[in-house]
Amino acid sequence: MLTKLNYPSKLIEQAIDEIAKLPGIGKKSALRMALHLLKRDEKHTLKLAEAIVAMRTQIRYCEQCHNISDTELCGICASNKRDKTLICVVEDARDVLAIENTSQYRGLYHVLGGIISPLEGIGPNDLKIESLINRITSSKTTDSPITEIILGLSPTMEGDTTAFYLTKRIKPFGVKLTTIARGIPIGGDLEYADEITLGRSIVSRIAYE
Repeated sequence: MLTKLNYPSKLIEQAIDEIAKLPGIGKKSALRMALHLLKRDEKHTLKLAEAIVAMRTQIRYCEQCHNISDTELCGICASNKRDKTLICVVEDARDVLAIENTSQYRGLYHVLGGIISPLEGIGPNDLKIESLINRITSSKTTDSPITEIILGLSPTMEGDTTAFYLTKRIKPFGVKLTTIARGIPIGGDLEYADEITLGRSIVSRIAYE
């Protein structure tokens, strides 16, 4: 049984309770953070608080791809250096950051805002799927029609369900559909790979160069 911590101040206790609501943060870690903020110069703590409030109240979402943005169009959608014929569909903004950090992709994105999960009550209508279909259809009258959709979804049951649904919706438009490769990670041992991953790696094998 956990021992209830006795705090010297209700204000400290309130701050700890709120910090502990963050993912991966327990009460003891929250206590250390609160005491650290208390020791810092007041202007630094206030600057942190102002930054958090500004983020929460002023952040908006790109009207085209639904990624986190400061303006109507995010920097990726507004850039003339991106390949506008290519769209990578992802679950959320974290996936955009992960792919961008590879520096290997120069197309656009479409953030669904989740994946289909019947157990959690999330269906197709809860995701940004219709706006993706609208992007595909409206692009046909532009100089850069969308020619390929990459399904950059996690290899889970929910991710595969979402990919299957998207495939059925997109195929009628004649757009090329691809998915990110799934296989053995660099430095991984075959004996520790699960059967599905190993099987997909063999089926999706590539030429050795």
